[in-house]
Amino acid sequence: MGHEHTHEVKNYNRAFTIGVLLNVSFVIIEAVYGLLANSLSLLADAGHNLSDVMGLLLAWGASWMATVAASTKRTYGFKKITVLASLASALLLFIALAGIFYEALERLKEPHPVEGLTVIIVAGIGVFINTATALLFMKDQKEDLNIRGAFLHMAADALISLGVVIAGMVILYKGWLWVDPAVSIVITIVIFIGTWGLLRDSVNYLIDAVPKGIEEEQVRAYLQSIETVESLHDLHIWPLSTTQTALSVHLVLDPLPQSQNDFLYTVQEALYERFGIIHSTIQIEESGINNRCLLQKEV
Repeated sequence: MGHEHTHEVKNYNRAFTIGVLLNVSFVIIEAVYGLLANSLSLLADAGHNLSDVMGLLLAWGASWMATVAASTKRTYGFKKITVLASLASALLLFIALAGIFYEALERLKEPHPVEGLTVIIVAGIGVFINTATALLFMKDQKEDLNIRGAFLHMAADALISLGVVIAGMVILYKGWLWVDPAVSIVITIVIFIGTWGLLRDSVNYLIDAVPKGIEEEQVRAYLQSIETVESLHDLHIWPLSTTQTALSVHLVLDPLPQSQNDFLYTVQEALYERFGIIHSTIQIEESGINNRCLLQKEV
């Protein structure tokens, strides 16, 4: 009986291509109008958006490397690169947020006027471009940390640009210069909270913690519910990448099944269907004095 689960890595080339082109165009627009309007804030934001382009390229490269075939040296291929990319995305976001937060605090002490309607219009273009780019990754960002990193970069920029538009309109009509830095501080705090989850999950994946969405207790309960399973030990569940999960376990059986291949197929199929575990390695052991597994212990 054959056993195969084909889990193709999704191709995000189109989404990344559109996202990078849109954001490179916006960086050029911001830089040009920043020079024309003599706006330091627009030039600074152009630099920030350029860092987001680098974040997109990083996530794109990791997504591509995850498709590279395994080798005798790297038996799992480069799938784990997507975890490193999601961690790098989180760190890049934190650095960008720290810079924006610091600048906002300085401007709160000494408010600067927003450079008129030009800044508002350019920021409005930023809202459109960054929202459109974020939507390209919105569907899969809950299932893939690497894609979530790209999504958060773009969503963060959309919020920041929206804040500039709102603050600019308030300043134009009310003259309240403090609104600009105050809105920036609120937005950076909101984005920080969302980014913290990305950082936490990335670190957990990096140290091979049980992936988000899978409960070890539920997997253990299923395995123990199998009729011939007397006990189990050395159960491990870890991420191969930001989208694929692996499992290894020793099952002590009484009695041993007549067809071990059929037994293994049934268990592996159930692990895939119930928990999305695509790569399971199961060692079968006989109950009683014949069981001499060196690793036998209850975890």
